[in-house]
Amino acid sequence: MKGFLSKYFSNHSETSENHRDSSLETRYYKAKRDEIFHAVEEMFPPPSEKAAVSKERGEITIKYKGKRKAFVVATIIMVRPFQTAVDFSVTTDSGGPVDLGFSRNLIVECYAKLDRQFPIYDPKK
Repeated sequence: MKGFLSKYFSNHSETSENHRDSSLETRYYKAKRDEIFHAVEEMFPPPSEKAAVSKERGEITIKYKGKRKAFVVATIIMVRPFQTAVDFSVTTDSGGPVDLGFSRNLIVECYAKLDRQFPIYDPKK
């Protein structure tokens, strides 16, 4: 019940290593950090705006302007050569305390785009 409520009745979603929602677990890809970094940058075309880009820290912040407005933080970290972790944090600017799952769905869409471009690596194996 708590998972259902937090999925749809919140205006914020983020990924983590051991998330209770498996679609919001940190993803690992068999690719160079720079390749993933570039792919994430290209994932948000205009009218969305890049608020800040820090290759040194592996962070991209985006003012997303699509169906709704949202603030997206993508963190891209090279764990080992050709093993890169990607996390997202999304907060919607819906004017209210809920976004009816929009922030979660935006993260799922981002991961789906990366899944199509890069092979997934499972660090638990």
